[in-house]
Amino acid sequence: GVPLIVAWLLFGALFFTLKMKFVNFRLFRHAIDLVRGKYDEPGSVGEVTHFQALSTALSATVGLGNIAGVAIAISIGGPGATFWMIVIGLLGMTAKFTECTLGQKYRQVRSDGKIMGGAMYYLSNGLKEIGLKPLGGVLAVLFCLLCIGASFGGGNAFQVVQSLGVIKTVVPKFVDYPWVYGLIMTLLGGVVIIGGIRSIARVAEKIVPLMCGIYILASLIILFMNFGAIPDAIAQIFSGAFNPDPTDTFKPVEGGIIGVLVIGIQRAVFSNEAGVGSAAIAHSAAKVKHPVEEGVVALLEPFIDTVVVCTMTALVIIITGAHIAPENAEIVATKNGGMLTSKAFGSQIAWFPEILAVAVFLFAFSTMISWSYYGERCWAWLFGDGSSMIYRVLFLVFTFLGSVITATNILDFSDLMILGMALPNVLGVLLLSGLVGRDLKEYTGMLQRGELEPGNSSVGEDEDAGAEDEAPEA
Repeated sequence: GVPLIVAWLLFGALFFTLKMKFVNFRLFRHAIDLVRGKYDEPGSVGEVTHFQALSTALSATVGLGNIAGVAIAISIGGPGATFWMIVIGLLGMTAKFTECTLGQKYRQVRSDGKIMGGAMYYLSNGLKEIGLKPLGGVLAVLFCLLCIGASFGGGNAFQVVQSLGVIKTVVPKFVDYPWVYGLIMTLLGGVVIIGGIRSIARVAEKIVPLMCGIYILASLIILFMNFGAIPDAIAQIFSGAFNPDPTDTFKPVEGGIIGVLVIGIQRAVFSNEAGVGSAAIAHSAAKVKHPVEEGVVALLEPFIDTVVVCTMTALVIIITGAHIAPENAEIVATKNGGMLTSKAFGSQIAWFPEILAVAVFLFAFSTMISWSYYGERCWAWLFGDGSSMIYRVLFLVFTFLGSVITATNILDFSDLMILGMALPNVLGVLLLSGLVGRDLKEYTGMLQRGELEPGNSSVGEDEDAGAEDEAPEA
């Protein structure tokens, strides 16, 4: 069943990349300028800044998917899985762009200044606009149910169980008392989650750059220490992508190249969530002048997440050979990816597992608080704002359960839910992609005419008048 969803995501990502004329490369520099605040306009409507929205969404994506997920991919599919993760990362940039632009386009600003947005809004309202109201309603409800499930699983319990796997290696006490860890996570989570998106964004904005920095720095140190081994590792990634198993060392991966492709895409999507529609919820709360602006910021996400962080993790694992070391066989068998990465780093920098334990804890924690926000928005959409507290309590129950359930069960459930979200989301985004294409054309025209510079008032007035005929093709 999963390969079908994987094919669907791959098709979506390819379609969007062609449809948006490779916006993932065209507007890459502009995206960096936006995050730096070069185009920030005081008084734009929104609850959080570009940087905070990117941090919140990144804190949901840069996390154990990069540390644990990559290790799981390589231990099952060999180094070649990395190649497909990078490809899907690059294509996923456009999927992320398209869904986050729609998230902004169809968001609702409440009278109290709260912003409601995300896939459920563009699925229901966007499809209603193009005459597909019944379909939109069905897709939005399906999306919400899957997102709530994913927030309990992949965004929560999976984070607890994988981070516990790493932290046990440093704090042996948790081996006998895993529930204590669950309790700590539950209490800390409760404090932040009860505070809502602004407190989540504030926490994320501080944690994410720090932990990404520490993690990337450590990866770079190991890569420099083993500089000579990098070309061989890269060769393994390329050859493994097209000829997974020349010597039959791995357990036969079903269908060879297809097997590796599926594993790579599955982990990449689990890691960067492109096409899943979750990040559109965080990005819809950002302050913008034009919906496309946030889509452009969002396309950096799969790049940072998959192309940079995942590739570094992969190189460290391949160079150290942790995925094929006999002493790690049990870790590989139980799919405890976080622990495998810890072993790979530890074999090079003896004290690094302690630092990784801290990073993993922060990764897990920040992912949880972001996903709690995603799940809660979906819950509120289905059952009304008054019921948010019920969701928060349920979420914290799952946080605790994560410390006492096994990793494999949670991984399967989480994959099913997170990949499942792509079914209604990609279908809706495909149907609405024409609107995004038009908006993108208008936006690049405005960019070329200098209308997006701060203090320019032409935004929002007669934007359709003549935008089509004078906007040159980028």
